[in-house]
Amino acid sequence: QVQLVESGGGLVQAGGSLSLSCAASGRTFSSYGMGWFRQAPGKEREFVATISWIGGGNTRYSDSVKGRFTISRDNAKNTVYLQMHSLKPEDTAVYYCAANTRVPLTNLIEAKWYDLWGQGTQVTVSS
Repeated sequence: QVQLVESGGGLVQAGGSLSLSCAASGRTFSSYGMGWFRQAPGKEREFVATISWIGGGNTRYSDSVKGRFTISRDNAKNTVYLQMHSLKPEDTAVYYCAANTRVPLTNLIEAKWYDLWGQGTQVTVSS
């Protein structure tokens, strides 16, 4: 059974950078797209970024992170990354990696389309 395992969260000061990784382990992994979502205390889970797993690696970002975060992939390693720069206190949340392995569409921003989820990794940005 495929599992998604995130790593790379931590504590950083405002203006700093962090990089998250999400590795798919288990049997042969295939996906239409990979996404990052986040959930802050008392708030709903929100879309952060997504990348297609096949083809040219089309990406899409939420307006709140566009220009500061970069999503990328390494298909050979079954890994997706999220590089975060110019972090703000409002970026503080648990970040989740997700995979869409069933719906043949890419750049999906709603969590309901993703059927595999990681356990989450905490990102805390201090002011």
